[in-house]
Amino acid sequence: MTQNDEPRSGFDGGYDRYEMRPEIEAGAVRVSKTVAAAARALGPRNEAPRLEAEVLLAHVLGVGRAALLARPEMEIPPQARARFDALIARRVDGEPVAYLTGTKEFWSIQFEVSHDVLIPRPETERLVEAALDRLSPARPQRVADLGTGCGAVAVAISRERPRASIVATDISPRALAVARQNVTRTGATNIRLLACNWLNAIAVSAFDLILSNPPYVPDFDPHLRRGDLPMEPRLALAAGPEGLEAIRSIVAGAKPRLAEKGALLLEHGFDQGTAVRALLKNNGFLGVFTLRDYAGHERISGGHK
Repeated sequence: MTQNDEPRSGFDGGYDRYEMRPEIEAGAVRVSKTVAAAARALGPRNEAPRLEAEVLLAHVLGVGRAALLARPEMEIPPQARARFDALIARRVDGEPVAYLTGTKEFWSIQFEVSHDVLIPRPETERLVEAALDRLSPARPQRVADLGTGCGAVAVAISRERPRASIVATDISPRALAVARQNVTRTGATNIRLLACNWLNAIAVSAFDLILSNPPYVPDFDPHLRRGDLPMEPRLALAAGPEGLEAIRSIVAGAKPRLAEKGALLLEHGFDQGTAVRALLKNNGFLGVFTLRDYAGHERISGGHK
C-alpha cells in the first residue's frame, strides 16, 4: 500500500477543467493529447497517471491498450470523450480504476469487480501458487476458499486443478453475487458458492486444503484512509485492533474440518508472520511455515493437520 493524498470530492475540486478543456475546445480530440492532459490531471495523486489514463481511455473506446497506443492520432468521438472525462474526474476523487472499468486481471484471468468486493492484488497470486504446490493435478481433492470475494482465488485454482472440488464461502450476499458471475463467465464447473461466516456453515470434515485471504488490516491503521482502500469494502479489509480477528477465527475452526495431513494456508500482513505462526502452533498445526511474496515480505503462513 502506498501513501497518497486524501481523496477530493466534486468535479471542480478534482479533475481540473483547465487541464483539458482548453485543448478540447481547440479541437484536440486525438488520443495522444487527451491521454497527456488526463495524465497531468491524475499526476498529483497517482504513481502511474499515464498508464491509468490509457487504461480508462481504452475501456471507454472498447479497445485494448496496445491498440490504443498503436494509434496515437486516432480521433475520439465527443460522446466517448465525455465518458472519459467523467471517469477521470471519479479517479481524481479516489475511485479505483478497477471499479471504474468493472474488471481486474488476476492469474491472467479477467474478473468482474464492484464496490462490493476487494480488488484482487498481485501478492495474492502467491497464495494460489502455494495452494497449487499442495494440490495434485492427478486426483480429486477437496478445497475450501474462505472469504472468496469476487472468486478470484477459487477460479484460479479451478483452472489449474480441474479435478478439485472447491467450496467458496463469503458472508456478503453481494460479494457472492459477483463471485457467481465470475464462476459462470469463466466456466468453472467445480466451484460451489456458500453463504457462510468463514467455516461456520461447513459440515465437511475432510478438506485436503483450506485457504483464505481474510481481512488483516488493524482497525485504525492509517493505510485504510489512503490510496484505493477508502473505496473498498471495510468488511474485507479490517479485522480488529491487531488485524488478527479473522485469522484467529479461521485457525480455531479449520483443524476439525481438515482431512488427515490436510493443510491450511493464510495470507496476512507483511508484519504479521510471527503472530500467525504462533496461532497455528498453539492450535496444534504441524510443519508451520511462512512464505515471502515477490517483494520479499512475509505473506503466506500455513501448516498441516
